[in-house]
Amino acid sequence: MKESHFEIRLRYLGCLLAVLTAMALAGCAGVSSASKQAGNGNSTGALLAVAPVSMSFGTVAVGSNATQTGTLMAGSSDITVSSAAWNGQGYAVSGITFPVTVPAGQTVSFTVTFAPQAAGSAPGNVSFDSNAANSPASENWTGSGGQVSSHTVALSWNTSTSQVAGYNVYRGTVSGGPYSKVNTSLETGTNFTDNQLFSGQTYYYVTTAVDSNGLESQYSNQASAAIP
Repeated sequence: MKESHFEIRLRYLGCLLAVLTAMALAGCAGVSSASKQAGNGNSTGALLAVAPVSMSFGTVAVGSNATQTGTLMAGSSDITVSSAAWNGQGYAVSGITFPVTVPAGQTVSFTVTFAPQAAGSAPGNVSFDSNAANSPASENWTGSGGQVSSHTVALSWNTSTSQVAGYNVYRGTVSGGPYSKVNTSLETGTNFTDNQLFSGQTYYYVTTAVDSNGLESQYSNQASAAIP
């Protein structure tokens, strides 16, 4: 396929070159769910808290998964949680067996796995049936499936005029940040290839220089690359 190529000038470290290579796309769709069972209907007057109130998984590559841990906490009395019901494409709850008793003032943990089967936004939620006064207690989920692109972004910059130990490369999905570091160790050269990219996403890059004492410079000016 035709290769796209563009160059952006940096004020701090020099010029940043972004090169996109050819891509291939594939995807599928699916839903993971569980059936809700009736609670025992015997309210204790105590409350059941679910933490966090919401989970954000960000963008997860189609075909892979991400997990987070949540907790159930009982109030002033023991609470029996009889079942959980959840919905949303690609979500599943594990690490907990029902019925389960949550002792007063203590917690029981559970695991939420998000494994998107298709690209796009995938909201979800879970509700826990119990004998608590606020049954069912719920938690909301947000996440998106991302189609991994075979494009790569090749970055390069001029050598710093100061003596440095190396460079860090940061990437964000919003112009102006926040940014997350994408290199696992200091780059001693002035080139970096980013291949952990999602189709249809625009990425924003900045770089920093780090001296031998670990002191890091301010961000360079920003460069961007739009992934088809």
